[in-house]
Amino acid sequence: MNSSDNKRILLAHGSGGRMTHDLVEQLFGKQLSNPILDRMDDAAVLEHNGRLAFTVDSHVVSPVFFPGGDIGRLSLTGTVNDLAMMGATPLYISAGFIIEEGFLMDNLSRIVASMRDAALEAGVTVVAGDTKVVERGAADGIFITTSGIGSIPEGVRISCSAAKPGDVVIVSGTVGDHGAAILSKRQGINFDIQLESDCAPLGGLVEDMLSASENIHVLRDPTRGGVAAVLNEIATSSVVDIEIEDDRIPYRSNVRAACELLGLDPLLLANEGKLVAFVDADEAGLVLDAMRRHRLGGDAAVIGRVDAVETSRPRVCVRTVLGSRRILAPPTGEQLPRIC
Repeated sequence: MNSSDNKRILLAHGSGGRMTHDLVEQLFGKQLSNPILDRMDDAAVLEHNGRLAFTVDSHVVSPVFFPGGDIGRLSLTGTVNDLAMMGATPLYISAGFIIEEGFLMDNLSRIVASMRDAALEAGVTVVAGDTKVVERGAADGIFITTSGIGSIPEGVRISCSAAKPGDVVIVSGTVGDHGAAILSKRQGINFDIQLESDCAPLGGLVEDMLSASENIHVLRDPTRGGVAAVLNEIATSSVVDIEIEDDRIPYRSNVRAACELLGLDPLLLANEGKLVAFVDADEAGLVLDAMRRHRLGGDAAVIGRVDAVETSRPRVCVRTVLGSRRILAPPTGEQLPRIC
């Protein structure tokens, strides 16, 4: 990296990988440190007449309309999913819009309608909002920031730092769908079977999983940086090693084809309707069965396990179909900017 790069924000700082982690930890984390923020989970856990989950997310996806969704659906489901990853029942959402002068009113109406439909699907209510309009060229069409609050049931204790040796790693479905759909739209790549985003609210799936077992230790939705980023975050936070098996990871054939064509690793691509779960091995079968009965978990699969740390630092490995192992590092640059 050029010595001047550390004086400016780069696209890679928003990748969800190592540079994002360093920015959050070394700048925001140090300046704003407190016991709630320092946990660095998908949502803050607040004590107020019970336990509440609270989160905020900004959405700058380009293009704003893509196969399988748009920025309105994405912003609503992304916030709902961050709440669900804490085991919370999502309840209320706020939405802030930054709109560039000249943006088509018909497109804005379409985006808001998509957000409305996603809220109905997720069972949440949009209760507050804000709108700002900026000059032409001051924004790229439209940006949306959403916040959400949900209620955490008694006895649910889920955190990025709670993975334990012996846990089983489960993914709820095919990997890389959202990132591949955005990429194909931008590049004008056509396949026999159209690539579509997996953008969907996961609250109902998580509810079914928790009904099957209380021994779910970690839930994460692998958005920016994909599965590789979240597995490395979990390994570091929980101080464990993680090994996944390449031949167990579910992919759509057209996603694999797109990644091979463009030289991309699907484990680094964003997902917007999938989750990764770390579950006690004795109850993994119960959780997997519950997931497969849900419409968003039909392709759920066990992809790996958690081990005690073998070296001086936690690591994530992939066991290949040939039996060899390779290190799965978090993304260090920006594979695909403006993904969410």
